[in-house]
Amino acid sequence: MSVDAATVKRIGRLARIRVEADEVETYRNELNTILGFVAQLDEVDVTGVEPMTSVTPMALRRREDKVTDGGYAAQIVANAPLTEDNFFMVPKVVE
Repeated sequence: MSVDAATVKRIGRLARIRVEADEVETYRNELNTILGFVAQLDEVDVTGVEPMTSVTPMALRRREDKVTDGGYAAQIVANAPLTEDNFFMVPKVVE
């Protein structure tokens, strides 16, 4: 894919970057170089390669899902100005 001057100006407008007329050719060359590097990725044979989320092998650390603490809801709401059935009560803010 090749970028032309009109595309450079459009990218600049979308990015809200002022592109002066004398800078268009420089940006065009830089964008074409970047796209050339990206096009090289098409040449790489990736058959049989599993998708990765990182360059190093990773596994999720998991723990057993069990209750290890709790049972003192009354103590938590003890200092609240208003409570009901161990829930905090707040004034209504939406009419």
